[in-house]
Amino acid sequence: MESLGAANIQFGFDLFKVLKKTENGNVFFSPVGISTAIGMILLGTRGATASQLQKVFHFAKDTEDSRIKTREKEIGEKEEIHQYFQKLLTDIDKLGNEGELNITNRLFGEKTYLFLQKYLDYVEKYYHASLEPVDFLNAPDETRKKINSWVESQTNERIKDLFPDGSLSSATKLVLINTVYFKGQWDREFKKEDTKEEEFWLNKSTSKTVLMMTQRHPFSFMLPEDLPAKILGIPYKNNDLQMFVLLPDDIDGLEKIIDRITPEKLVEWTSPGHMEERNVNLHLPRLEVEGSYDLAPVLSAVGLEDAFVESSADCSAMSSLSGLHADKLLHRAFVAITEEGTEATAATGIRFNVTSASAYEDFHCNHPFLFFIRHSDSNSILFFGKFSSP
Repeated sequence: MESLGAANIQFGFDLFKVLKKTENGNVFFSPVGISTAIGMILLGTRGATASQLQKVFHFAKDTEDSRIKTREKEIGEKEEIHQYFQKLLTDIDKLGNEGELNITNRLFGEKTYLFLQKYLDYVEKYYHASLEPVDFLNAPDETRKKINSWVESQTNERIKDLFPDGSLSSATKLVLINTVYFKGQWDREFKKEDTKEEEFWLNKSTSKTVLMMTQRHPFSFMLPEDLPAKILGIPYKNNDLQMFVLLPDDIDGLEKIIDRITPEKLVEWTSPGHMEERNVNLHLPRLEVEGSYDLAPVLSAVGLEDAFVESSADCSAMSSLSGLHADKLLHRAFVAITEEGTEATAATGIRFNVTSASAYEDFHCNHPFLFFIRHSDSNSILFFGKFSSP
């Protein structure tokens, strides 16, 4: 299971590198949310399509044995993947004591299309998801409104009109949706009276005014030896979650260092053994970021194409009818960071004791930075974001 957690981080970082090329400004998404959604497709695929999905996920082992393995071994490997997501979603469901974190999956299928009961049973078992029969054929617009209403209800009304007018048609057979919602409190809240207007620099010549929250307290902190940046961990009340911020030294330094960051280094830098407690003078902007993505072209860019192409998709474990392929796979995520805490995102947490050191490290987030959130038990990055434009 640990190797699958590492593979999930790699998958999320692959997605980020594609999304940052297509998005001019901020980026925000849930790698775990997206991968569980793709896992539901994997559950319904066979043959080359399934192999392609596993390779994109970094789950397939590129060895001679894997190329000649029996059907039974292939089924066993796929089952391990689905069991990983089952455990992860179950663990996340338990994180409700100090906040609310929901990752919700749902399939909307054309009611005249025959989906195999075995697939529906497994998608419920492993992914906590059900397929709702809808009338794409005769009432695509009414169905669109119904789906939008469901998404709104799952996200505390933060995400509305996910599907715009005309985005679904009578040809649609399946829509797969993932929603993410989290609301949690900082372990130590920012005082509202300390929030002041400051400049946030988009680059060395352009700035925007933001409301900058501040506090001076001990935080987990580290300076990577081979990267001109610093990393800070900000804990929530829930000790399984913590938000990490990676701040470049230079105003225009983020794009220059992204290619030097790897998933392995992110995990290493933010591990308890590498971070140390420091007194920090923290300046963090109050912000709201929303990410909305049609994932089909994004996933094609990282090597997944068959599942979205009718002529090549093998979804025979989902339906005995030919021609089924994923018609839409949308992901929407929203984050609001305020003095009290964070809405619609989550973080991995370690609580540190106060040291007696009197010097303060300056951590001034007044230029573009990365932030990501990790679940400690599974070693999975739940959410990943780039903030570059208020």
